[in-house]
Amino acid sequence: MATDVLLGRILDADPGSPDAGVQALLALHSDLVLDPEREPLSIADASRLLGLSAHTLRYYEQQRLVHPARNDSGYREYSAEDLRRLVFVTRMRVSGMSMRDLTRYVALVEQGDQTIPERRRMMFEQRDRVLRQLRELTLALETTEYKIREYDAHPEG
Repeated sequence: MATDVLLGRILDADPGSPDAGVQALLALHSDLVLDPEREPLSIADASRLLGLSAHTLRYYEQQRLVHPARNDSGYREYSAEDLRRLVFVTRMRVSGMSMRDLTRYVALVEQGDQTIPERRRMMFEQRDRVLRQLRELTLALETTEYKIREYDAHPEG
């Protein structure tokens, strides 16, 4: 199943049943979706699958966030691991993680398990930022809903 379909499920999941969204998100990291035995994807196919432009994929490579292999002709080949990394990078960018923090995090991952405590700390900090964003968005939604109710009560509404 394509990433955009899974992301659609996450975004469309019933707010009363968050498990559906969580399960779809976890599937993005699953070998069932991104089979490690699968043939590597070209930049065009990876772009289509992930919903990212080829320009963005090349930028993430320049920033050392992903390291696709090159085939004999010099074309990029994105493995299942590359795709999983790109899903993670995309989610972190959507959540507001800075490129500086993201490149630091990926560099730590590539240094090995001894960096897990620092990576864990970074994820706690990111979670705190996301929770703050959620609270801010909730307040914005409540304000919007309030105004809609006001307009619904207006005789000209």
